[in-house]
Amino acid sequence: MRSYDDPCGVARALDAVGERWALLVVRDLLLGPKRFTDLAAGLAGMSQNVLAQRLRDLEGQGIVRRRVLGPPSGARVYELTEAGYELEETVLALARWGSRAPRHERGALTADAFALALRTTFDADAAGGMRGTLALHLGADRFTAEIADGRFRISRGEAADPDAVLTTDAAAAQGIVFGGADLPPGAVTGDRALAERFVRLFPRPRPRGVSATG
Repeated sequence: MRSYDDPCGVARALDAVGERWALLVVRDLLLGPKRFTDLAAGLAGMSQNVLAQRLRDLEGQGIVRRRVLGPPSGARVYELTEAGYELEETVLALARWGSRAPRHERGALTADAFALALRTTFDADAAGGMRGTLALHLGADRFTAEIADGRFRISRGEAADPDAVLTTDAAAAQGIVFGGADLPPGAVTGDRALAERFVRLFPRPRPRGVSATG
């Protein structure tokens, strides 16, 4: 890895996570451990050789580690270390800043990027006194979304006893939450009213330079 050879904290941070794709690997591990194949699937524009190198780099910096999940899974996964999770607020701040930049690329958000977008756009005032747990089934990806006391939490994995289950894919979920599309009739099991309210709690960021009335 190349170094900026600069004692500034910003430069030293970039020495650790400034290589291309490094922060996107961190992004995709913020919600929980992932197997190499799942990381590769979520970062489709990145070759597996580059992914393997980035993971080695991040391991060398003490940001990522490997471990084996307990039975019955036994899968080998990558996860963030304590130092890796310290990057969370930085990644979320970058996501908020970047979401207001002009968008030129096409295509939908990946499941992990969509989950991160929910975190950065959650409107606590709109949630009010809402409480509930929603299971998000986005293709093969499973997330648990919880709202209570004006706070929102989302994590990777199947919800134990959700109030509602939303089954769709990341592209359709993006259209529902950020595009204003209606929930399809068969997409929700359980408390449909909660699901309908949930998907309206994440206002789409206004592009930078656009006023509230513009």
